[in-house]
Formats: sequence, C-alpha cells, structure tokens
Amino acid sequence: MKLPNFETFITVFDTGLRTLFATPHSLRPHPDSEIGFDDSQLTKDEKKHISALMRVNHTGEVCAQALYSGQALTATSPETTAAMKHAAIEETEHLAWCETRIKELGGNTSLLNPVFYVGAFAMGAIAGALGNKWNLGFLAETEKQVEAHLASHVEKLPDADQKTRKIIEQMQLDEAKHAEEALQQGGVELPKPAKFIMSKVSKLMTVSAYYL
Repeated sequence: MKLPNFETFITVFDTGLRTLFATPHSLRPHPDSEIGFDDSQLTKDEKKHISALMRVNHTGEVCAQALYSGQALTATSPETTAAMKHAAIEETEHLAWCETRIKELGGNTSLLNPVFYVGAFAMGAIAGALGNKWNLGFLAETEKQVEAHLASHVEKLPDADQKTRKIIEQMQLDEAKHAEEALQQGGVELPKPAKFIMSKVSKLMTVSAYYL
C-alpha cells in the first residue's frame, strides 16, 4: 500500500476540523426551503423529539465524512478516491440541512461528535487499505444502513412536520444513489459478520446521539 503524502494528511486534518467545528453550507437549496410550516404548531415534546432525531442524523453525517476521509486516505485507486470525495460533498450538504433544522427546533448537535469522528475515520482507513472492491463495498453497505435508518426516522415524525420529513426523504435518495454508484464501480457485498458489526456500532451511535 502506498503511503499518503504530507499534503494529503494536511487535507484530511483540515476536513476533520471543518466537519466538527465549521458551519456547513449546502450548494443545493435546502429541501424544506419552500415548505411554509410553522414550528409553533408542534408541542414542546415534539420539538425535543424531532431535534433529537435530527441530532442523530447529523452525527451520522459527521461519521460519514470521517469514513469517506479515512477511505480516501488509504484508497489505492484514483477513481475510488474521487467517488469518496463526491459522496462527501453531498454529505456536507446533509450536515447543513440537519444542523439548520436542529437550530430551528431549539436543539443542539451531539457532544460526542469528535469521538464518533475518530472512530469512523479509523474504520474508513482500514476499509480503504483492504483494497478498492472492499472499500467500495464498505461504502455501499454504509449507505444502505443509513438509508434504512433514515426510513425509520420518517415513521417517527409527527404527521404535521413536513419540513423535517422533506429533508430526510432527500437524504434517503442521496444515500441510495451513493450505494448504487459504489456497487457499479466494483464494490462487493460485505460478509455477514462485517455487516453485523457495522449495525451494532451504528446502534451505539444512534442511542448515544439521541440523548447527548
């Protein structure tokens, strides 16, 4: 495996700082920008619940950035690295959408984001080092699990909250596209034990971020 150069390490470090501490921006309009819903129609408990769900989603996107950054660092194919960077751009938009919605609801992002970022980055770097087919397979499986996770959140939303629903639905579409692109580029299906471990780590993140 070819070791990344110093410039690559600097870029990766900068990405981490921006993900954790900078305000993300979206190139596309926010999916809920044209929905005229007044959050005052929601109860205090509903706002707290929705904000917690979006905090979980935000942390998931932080982890996605870390995964892609780690995968791109150790990937051996320029095409694979490009795929990671392309996916990361849209994940940055997801960060912006989630963070904006959390603030609108009076909530806050997770205090555990730096911890999850480090862990996800390490997992991504390992996946990248295993070779392109496993790297892309890991990306595809990650996106599939995230898509399923988002679908469960849609079901937990109050019917009146079309703003949050629209954001999550667009995120679902993007995640499905990333998974399909990874498979088309040569990604392989991961072994069941790997999928099981990924789902358990995801569950830990979900439960923790909901409350913290």
